[in-house]
Amino acid sequence: MTKENFTEILKKLGVSKKEFAEICKISYMTVNNWNDDNRPIPDWVEPFLFYYEKGKTLDELLSIIKKYEKPS
Repeated sequence: MTKENFTEILKKLGVSKKEFAEICKISYMTVNNWNDDNRPIPDWVEPFLFYYEKGKTLDELLSIIKKYEKPS
C-alpha cells in the first residue's frame, strides 16, 4: 500500500490520520512518518482498513434496519 493510497482510503472512510492512530492505539507521529521509501506502511494496515470499512457499512445498515423494526 502506498502512502497516497492510504490517504485516499482514510479520506473515503472519513477518518483522519490522528483518528486512525487513536483507533489503532499507535502514535500519530508513527502514522504520519509512514512513507513509500524507508518507512513503508505496515502490511496489516490494508486488511485493517478493509474490515474497518465493512464494519462501518454494517453499522450503517443496522441503523437503517432498526428504524423500520416493529416494536414488540
